[in-house]
Amino acid sequence: MQPESLMMTYGYNPHWSEGAIKCPIFQTSTFVFKTAEEGKAFFELAYGKRYAKPGEIPGLIYSRLNNPNMQILEERLCLWDEAEEAAAFESGMSAIATTLLSYLKPGDALIYGNPVYGGTHHFINHYLVSIGVEVLPIHPKQSLREITSAIEASKLANKVKMIYIETPANPTNDLFDIELVSQLANFLMNFTQSRPKIAVDNTYLGPVFQQPLKHGADLVLYSATKYLGGHSDLIAGVVLGKKTDLEQIKHLRTFLGNMISPNTAWLLMRSIETLKIRMEKQQENAQKVVQWLLNHSKIKRVYYPGIKSQGTEQIEIFKKQCLGPGAMISFDIEGGEKEAFTFLNRLKLIHLAVSLGSNESLAQHPYSMTHSDVPEDDKKLHNITPSMIRLSIGIEHVDDILADLHQALNF
Repeated sequence: MQPESLMMTYGYNPHWSEGAIKCPIFQTSTFVFKTAEEGKAFFELAYGKRYAKPGEIPGLIYSRLNNPNMQILEERLCLWDEAEEAAAFESGMSAIATTLLSYLKPGDALIYGNPVYGGTHHFINHYLVSIGVEVLPIHPKQSLREITSAIEASKLANKVKMIYIETPANPTNDLFDIELVSQLANFLMNFTQSRPKIAVDNTYLGPVFQQPLKHGADLVLYSATKYLGGHSDLIAGVVLGKKTDLEQIKHLRTFLGNMISPNTAWLLMRSIETLKIRMEKQQENAQKVVQWLLNHSKIKRVYYPGIKSQGTEQIEIFKKQCLGPGAMISFDIEGGEKEAFTFLNRLKLIHLAVSLGSNESLAQHPYSMTHSDVPEDDKKLHNITPSMIRLSIGIEHVDDILADLHQALNF
């Protein structure tokens, strides 16, 4: 069966909970062992003292380690990306930070894609750098030759343990070629003892419109607050990949204590039942908004996957690795910050708020909000200017969305 069908029931049996058709919230801190021997066996697996025997399933111990809601959620999320294992967190940043810290230590190097979400950029360039991790940014328009030359010039090739990219990139919708990044990881094997892990933040397109593991990524990350959650009522994050790659991430999660709570996991299970139909409706609305914006006299440029203004190479990457363009749009308004703020302040239906991927449409100003901490040189390089607006298109009637945009631009 398809993932959208399995989202309703996978990993849960109603007979476990008095026939309840929906999984209840297991709001408990600890679990009772049947015997002391069972408790010993569960802890041996939890702390990696031995491998599971054929058919042996790790038992429930304590909700910092595992919980039925978290376990069922992780099993269901694996279906979309066809991943072996998932790890759910209390926020997208906790998923990102734990993943980076699991694979990087002082003296290691990280190659990261730029532009990237402002919070990720800050964590990489402030915290990781402060603990002795060296970092090197790359951008989507660079060729493999240009990237490898930059790495060789940096003298970091033998230190790289991870390549981290966000595609489409926030807020420009630039696409990184995941297969090219995979070739880069293979190139780096000439200098390192093992192939650097490729981690891809897939929040913008979600598993419905892009599946990075199928194109060479080792790990795929989501701010589950966004499309996976979809209702602006939870904060969560997810990392998926092979079981062997998730082991150290889950191990660190256990001791950082930043796993998803039973209540948040339950809300997220509720949300992913409607993920596909929500994202398809949002994309349908967004495509109509893009066409409208492209023909408006006050709009200088539109940033959206697959359209001509993104460039020929970007269109080819889109065709190769994306299943749809999604519902995130950025555009440059004629003028600067004054005109951008005037537009934002005039919106009535569309809410002026950060975040994205929810049922309601949202608008924000990347230059002064989500990407305010990004250095001016980086903003200039990626055309993140005071005139840029970012839209997250919701499921409202598209005529109402367009009417709101029209009246907000009528100044």
